[in-house]
Amino acid sequence: MKYLIFAFLFLINTNNSHASQILIPMDDTQTNHLKAYGLSFYLLENQVVIEWLLNYRGGAFLAPHLISIEEELVLRGVSYEILADGQVNRIKNEIGSPEVNMEIVQLEKAPKMAVYTPGGKQPWDDAVTLVLEYADIPYDKIYDSTIIMGGLPEYDWLHLHHEDFTGQYGKFYANFRSYPWYKQQVSSLEASAKALGFNKVSELKLAVATNIKNFVFGGGFLFTMCSGTDSFDIALAAHKTDICESMFDGDPSDRNCQHELDFDNTFAFQDFELVKDPLKYEYSDIDGTFLHKRNEKLDKFTLFEFSAKWDVVPTMLTQCHTDVVNGFMGQTTDFQKDLIKSNVLILGEMKSINTARYIHGQMGQGTWTFYGGHDPEDYEHRVGDPPTDLELHPNSPGYRLILNNILFPAAKKKKRKT
Repeated sequence: MKYLIFAFLFLINTNNSHASQILIPMDDTQTNHLKAYGLSFYLLENQVVIEWLLNYRGGAFLAPHLISIEEELVLRGVSYEILADGQVNRIKNEIGSPEVNMEIVQLEKAPKMAVYTPGGKQPWDDAVTLVLEYADIPYDKIYDSTIIMGGLPEYDWLHLHHEDFTGQYGKFYANFRSYPWYKQQVSSLEASAKALGFNKVSELKLAVATNIKNFVFGGGFLFTMCSGTDSFDIALAAHKTDICESMFDGDPSDRNCQHELDFDNTFAFQDFELVKDPLKYEYSDIDGTFLHKRNEKLDKFTLFEFSAKWDVVPTMLTQCHTDVVNGFMGQTTDFQKDLIKSNVLILGEMKSINTARYIHGQMGQGTWTFYGGHDPEDYEHRVGDPPTDLELHPNSPGYRLILNNILFPAAKKKKRKT
């Protein structure tokens, strides 16, 4: 790493080329959108400041013109253009015009990444870890013990995916309770809860969720998908009651658990009804999966357009080369709008069934983003299906939204000249 930093600094001082900048377009001309994010993250790791040109050519990146960066772009198969000073100035003047919905954001430092995931092989895949590995973005794997022992403040960014924070083991009981992987999951979580000083898995998961909430409140960035969204909020809402039936925690749920829910303690959702039946593969009525007609060709959601100059964060989170994205299912596919708190920002919606797919909000000094669905390039990814091969989907709009969330913690809004 020290050698790379030295090499960059050396090239900055010795580069005599007339072309001053490298433009990495993110519109339809880009051959590999996903690896372009990885290249941007790599530059930030090596202390190279770059610029994100919001709404310009799909959210292009601008980097110093260095031979080492060109070589890395070629190696990763990422499209780029070399621009002279005059061309760069014309682009920046265009973006700076108050009449266009564009903005320049400076990216300065790569966030330290953590993915909340259990050890061992699971019978499903995590879209975020798939795309991080495909884009060559480094991250640490952490789980309950790290969070309970106070390890979260070491990180800037945390991802949760196909997780159940309610202590009901994903509500897989009806269909998978006889499967070895399910039995192993239950055994492992019960042992972990006991080792960490908890009587029940639901108590452990509530403590984890509470620590994550405090992480965000203190300035952390949280991104979560699929059942990591609603099960997280449900666990927080149920902090004063027991919503688990006896097959999950050894005793029946509280008869009045629905009335004991504390919606003031949640991030995104309120006034939802629990699905108490342990044989139903659903946590609550937050999820809009049942509203979908399972017609893949018609299942699409639309991204909102925000003011790049005034609403910088949502503009970063919605950067894409299309504003219509193919839908995809999950245990939690999307969110019923009438159960979303009024202070939550909807980034993407499915108008035909009035659901939100992609939402964002602030909590204290930090931010969170919830993204419904399991795998953006596998419409109905089922337990046991093989992982998606992202070599076949290098321009995936659905996966781009994940990577927007990875870069935006590195951003610093460019100061305007007066």
